[in-house]
Amino acid sequence: TDLATLQARVRDTPRDPEALGALGLAYVQKARTSGDPSYYPKAEAVLRRSLAAEKTDNFTAMGGMAALEAARHRFADGLGWARRAVAANPWNATLYGTLADAYTQLGRYAEASDAVQRMVDLKPGTPSFSRASYAAELRGDTAAARGAMRRALDAANGPDDTSFARYYLSELAFGSGDAETALSEAEAGLRATPGAPSLLQARARARAALGRGQAATEDLSKAVQALPLPEYLVQLGELYGSLGQHREAERQFAVFRAEQRLFAANGVALDSDAALFEADHGDPRRALTLARAGLRGRPFLDSHDALAWALHKNGRDREALTEADRALALGTRNALFTYHRAMILKSLGDKAAARTGLRTALATNPHFSPLHAPLARAALKELDQRGDGAGAPVGA
Repeated sequence: TDLATLQARVRDTPRDPEALGALGLAYVQKARTSGDPSYYPKAEAVLRRSLAAEKTDNFTAMGGMAALEAARHRFADGLGWARRAVAANPWNATLYGTLADAYTQLGRYAEASDAVQRMVDLKPGTPSFSRASYAAELRGDTAAARGAMRRALDAANGPDDTSFARYYLSELAFGSGDAETALSEAEAGLRATPGAPSLLQARARARAALGRGQAATEDLSKAVQALPLPEYLVQLGELYGSLGQHREAERQFAVFRAEQRLFAANGVALDSDAALFEADHGDPRRALTLARAGLRGRPFLDSHDALAWALHKNGRDREALTEADRALALGTRNALFTYHRAMILKSLGDKAAARTGLRTALATNPHFSPLHAPLARAALKELDQRGDGAGAPVGA
């Protein structure tokens, strides 16, 4: 049901909890698909009206509040709403997905896995298999992650499900250093949903890795125009920077800062993306403040990594190493996390461990970042030239 139809329904029946709950969920979805966080306060207003009309069994509005708080990166609040929703309707698979998402972002991985399994049991399909894939990816089991995402693709119910699964298959391939497969998966997704911003972003990363920088910037520019998500803006800025187009890079970073202010003004908690941006392109002290707050609200792997990097940028490498270890504690195969840890070790003077970490990062994905992959190769070359049991450079 489209947004206009739901709005008309609420105008006709302004106290109908079901209509209000459905409209609130639609506003959350609209914020995601448009990149406009001003829909979040609208969502909260109608969801709270729905809950005022029906408090006890209103799992639609409870699930809507859980989805809203997850979108605003307020995961503890989201978990509370998800639990209430599941208690009201323990047979709804979608609610277990929302519950799993909250547990994951709060670092409660075993409980997340249980919720995902319940979701799969209740309704095997693209949403449940994709969450099973993500759980496997976090554990470092990329083969199981790919297998579950293939099942998600096989279960696709329409072009949106197909493009969703293709996007994550592209991401899994890219994260494993297979840019050719990442490209083919993104292109298959774009055939299902032409112009989809997420797939343009995925294709851009693959094209950049394959040395097609100009085509990559064109894809990412289109993605940003359609959906100006902060992470797309940083990626585009860093891609421009890697191509020597520093004025264009700074323009994207200025828009990123404006977007961050807009998101914060609409109740979104800024965490790892904002902290990493400040650490790499802005104020290291602000990076540390953001990273500490982010970890409190979202004790997830990404938040540990962001805090590790912010601590490193502030010269606090002993503390940074502890957080970097926590970011990799599940066995996740993430080249950026591994690179961050290696650079921290290099600063601590542990050359052998730093070299091993840099090799691992570049072996996992030699093009993991247009900003950091070249720095990883340069750091490895420097360590190799110093000796200490050097070998041949990786990913050169």
